[in-house]
Amino acid sequence: MAKLIEFQDVWCEYAGRPVLRGIELTVNQGETLVLLGRSGSGKTTLLRTANRLIEPSRGAVRFEGSLVRALDVHALRRRIGYVIQEGGLFPHFTVEENIGLVPTLEGWPAHEIRARVEELLEAMRLPPAQYIDRYPRSLSGGERQRVGIARALAANPPLLLLDEPFAALDPLTRFALQRLFLDLRHSFRTTAIFVTHDVREALMVASRIALLRDGQLDLVSDPAGFAAAGSEEARRFLETVSP
Repeated sequence: MAKLIEFQDVWCEYAGRPVLRGIELTVNQGETLVLLGRSGSGKTTLLRTANRLIEPSRGAVRFEGSLVRALDVHALRRRIGYVIQEGGLFPHFTVEENIGLVPTLEGWPAHEIRARVEELLEAMRLPPAQYIDRYPRSLSGGERQRVGIARALAANPPLLLLDEPFAALDPLTRFALQRLFLDLRHSFRTTAIFVTHDVREALMVASRIALLRDGQLDLVSDPAGFAAAGSEEARRFLETVSP
């Protein structure tokens, strides 16, 4: 399986305090790697080194074989979709303008942008005729999050970063979007790194789970092997879902 992104001995320090400690991890094309851990474990910091929102103190991150620190940061971020809580939409842009932002910056023809926006709204189960001209303030939390995912996918990025994308949603909406994400993973075949502190969510959406503890990798496993990995930290997470 081809490597898409590699974290090579990645360290991050803030005010002399290590937040990441020697992370060695590879993300392969077509998989969803979930970064699971407690608050403060370093999972969001690691995610953000992929698109240079955070620069490692030591070590290297490679994307498609190239050092990310050697790449133009704007060009890099246009090739990596990024989804945060509530979608991070521009409030003064319509749904169409939000989703079409990166294709517009990339110089796509207007008719191609419109077609891509409509395709993605259909995929998100948001009928274009009802949603394309609306503004974020008129959308529910779940609808804003769907538009945020559509925007991240708009320019066909090879990598999608999702930072606790469903954490602010009610349980029913969250479950619906988790199921939708699984459908999108199969239909768009986008590689994803997905941050969560919810072990149920990790087991549901992951191809592999990387469990972080105090800035280090505690284990890397597929969901089926997670419970049998012999990790005390994994056992504690699993206890939260025990009846």
